[in-house]
Amino acid sequence: MRCPFCHADDDRVVDSRLTDDGTAIRRRRECNACNKRFTTYERVESEEHLRVVKSDGRIELFDRHKVLKGLLIACEKRPVATEKLETLITNIYQQLIEDGNQEVSSQEVGKRVMIALQGLDDVAYVRFASVYRQFKDLDDFMSELRGIIEKGDD
Repeated sequence: MRCPFCHADDDRVVDSRLTDDGTAIRRRRECNACNKRFTTYERVESEEHLRVVKSDGRIELFDRHKVLKGLLIACEKRPVATEKLETLITNIYQQLIEDGNQEVSSQEVGKRVMIALQGLDDVAYVRFASVYRQFKDLDDFMSELRGIIEKGDD
């Protein structure tokens, strides 16, 4: 494994454990060249490939790294562990496959991510929703916030 810091390919595994959902092995590694630590995930490569239909009609393979990047931006400075986000993505992917989908719209992926985020962190949910729903102005934003506040009062 190449170190993301110094790009040396000499490292050792410090710790290995299953993720919470049991679908991957999390490995904590230490670079022998620069002594910095980093985490890798090992998972079974699925024969099933989910294709995502973008809003402009292009079709791409489902890319969990793209979804994770969006989630990390939404969860920036929030108390949400990366492992929880990894599990969230795995669950969404499995749901889509179990639904019998081979192709799914990017809007459907975004909707499912939003629903999952809502149960995880309200601030991250609003951040993600503001991009996903393309809020045009403060009124759109306030309307979404009112919905969250009303649900909290129930």
